[in-house]
Amino acid sequence: MSENRKPLLGFVGKLPSGTALGNSGKTHCPLCMGLFKAPRLLPCLHTVCTTCLEQLEPYSVVDIRGGDSDTSSEGSIFQELKPPSLQPQIGILCPVCDTQVDLPMGGVKALTIDHLAMNDVMLESLRGEGQGLVCDLCSDREVEKRCQTCRANLCHFCCQAHRRQKKTTYHTVVDLKDLKGYSRIGKPILCPVHPAEELRLFCELCDRPVCRDCVVGEHREHPYDFASNVIHKHGDSMRELLRGTQPHVEALEEALAQITEMNSALQKRVEAVAADVRTFSEGYVKAIEEHRDRLLKQLEDIRVQKENSLQLQKAQLEQLLADMRTGVEFTEHLLTSGSDLEILITKGVVVERLTKLNKVEYSAHPGVNDKIRFSPQQRAGRCRGYEVYGTINTKEVDPAKCVLQGEDLHRAREKQTASFTLLCKDAAGESMGRGGDSVHVAVVPKDKKDSPVRTLVQDNKDGTYYVSYTPKEPGVYTVLVCVKEQHVQGSPFTVTVRKRHRSHTGVFHCCTFCSSGGQKTARCACGGTMPGGYLGCGHGHKGHPGRPHWSCCGKFAEKSECTWTGGESAPRSLLRTVAL
Repeated sequence: MSENRKPLLGFVGKLPSGTALGNSGKTHCPLCMGLFKAPRLLPCLHTVCTTCLEQLEPYSVVDIRGGDSDTSSEGSIFQELKPPSLQPQIGILCPVCDTQVDLPMGGVKALTIDHLAMNDVMLESLRGEGQGLVCDLCSDREVEKRCQTCRANLCHFCCQAHRRQKKTTYHTVVDLKDLKGYSRIGKPILCPVHPAEELRLFCELCDRPVCRDCVVGEHREHPYDFASNVIHKHGDSMRELLRGTQPHVEALEEALAQITEMNSALQKRVEAVAADVRTFSEGYVKAIEEHRDRLLKQLEDIRVQKENSLQLQKAQLEQLLADMRTGVEFTEHLLTSGSDLEILITKGVVVERLTKLNKVEYSAHPGVNDKIRFSPQQRAGRCRGYEVYGTINTKEVDPAKCVLQGEDLHRAREKQTASFTLLCKDAAGESMGRGGDSVHVAVVPKDKKDSPVRTLVQDNKDGTYYVSYTPKEPGVYTVLVCVKEQHVQGSPFTVTVRKRHRSHTGVFHCCTFCSSGGQKTARCACGGTMPGGYLGCGHGHKGHPGRPHWSCCGKFAEKSECTWTGGESAPRSLLRTVAL
């Protein structure tokens, strides 16, 4: 296949939606519907026969793969780590949920074996009088006995041979019918590297089960312990993840119930509005009938739009719920029915899946509402020359009709709060009269676009929004005002932020002599002086400007900004006049 080919979500291998696996999902393959044969556990926690997986159509993409693969497998857990290299990544799609499965180097046969499913298959076969089970030794005849010591299923012929051999003479052999009440009769799990040895130990460093030969060879000097001693620690971590996943199942079920209820309410509302439209249209013959048809089409478009949104949200939540249920059911079954080794072998796949599911974000509320209203008294224009009334109104805000108001729209001062008002309107240009719209405001310096100013948007609940911000530095700023992710009328616009307004520190006087009560040391910024040692200005004397002015900076306008800089040109003693 071509490496550029992408997987199709709806390929023929996927099960029909709504297929109920029930208890048979633990023992029967979802593809061939027969008892599992060499079942493999996929990363999505679905189990499929090896032969069925091999028949699925694979796809290939270029990926960087190293020694750490995303897919847990028994065939690769003992391989050495390799440096990452660019090579094709072969994958398949899960036939149950369409999850992408990246195959390990060994292909399908390197995926994790579902030993728990194999045990369930054996129990299912025993309940059916051993039908379908073949002898573990000759692989030909049907099973009649089971050696409890070897944990091997034997036919009548192999059972007699088993009793005659010296090593197995004293093994305990029982009839299959005596095992029907058992909950576990699985075979010993053997080491993939040393097939003659059973996996009984757990390497803490490599985080995997190992056999006796492994700890004296490849895992020499690695810390290890018996599987029965470490199962509590690893089982508790999986239970913690399970506790975090279970509430999502309840939340998703509640969300789907709300979706169904909202869909029903939407249908009822549409039918009610349609009835009102039809009743109103009877008085105007052809003109009204034509107007009625227009209204019904508009209503249908609204229904389709809202219903499509609900159905899309419903489908997404149903798929997520199915994934959550699969993870919860499998993990619960594994923790309650699985052996220590089975839990440890599948731990990596389960933890990875539950962790991924717990990070999925979703909305637990319907994405649309049923706010549809028919207004029979509202003018709808002319139809065939007749004035007609009646409109469908969903009262949605139109960003293109929204306007901005306020004195601080295009000017502001540093470190002082500037504000303006946003008036939201609908497509007809009428005020919304309510709040709750999605309003976003951004104030960005023109020369520092990565440092936006913090803004505050206050919903007045009447269709208006009070926006305020405090620029820290002077300069030119760009203001962006969006409603429902669309710019409103006049947005974006620029604001020139000037330096902070400085109040006057002196007094507004006619001369220093009058304002200071005749003090000789009082000065004025105008620079005027008087004979006799007076350091300030006086009427008709040298330097007096001839009109009232500020003593701190010399400005003539009483309502103005002070320009005094605090330098030597404005002596400190002039501040004394403020107290007077």
